[in-house]
Amino acid sequence: MAAAHQVDEQLWAEFHEVVNMTSHELSEWLRTRSAGEGTEELPDRAGTPTGRHVLEVLRKRKGDVTAEDERVMRAVVDRVRAERRADLEPTAGQAHWRHRLMSLGHDPLRPVS
Repeated sequence: MAAAHQVDEQLWAEFHEVVNMTSHELSEWLRTRSAGEGTEELPDRAGTPTGRHVLEVLRKRKGDVTAEDERVMRAVVDRVRAERRADLEPTAGQAHWRHRLMSLGHDPLRPVS
């Protein structure tokens, strides 16, 4: 039996700080973003591939995270931090900017807990 993948503890903490939406909130957001005027994506196809992967990670226990999950977690942390200040204080911006970040699980108007 292969050894379980050990998740980077710092990355796990950073990811859960940056991704400030719950899995339920993100799932609803991805479905909302994917809904068209006359059509709606199937729930498992709603949103971007990265957004769907973030949702998968949010639904996992730390012990179930894979190396691919870690790659996506790092990419999301780096992308959100590149578009935000390091302190992640609530910031208003243009709607498309907020919506893009929300598709990664980060609502820039939500206070950091």
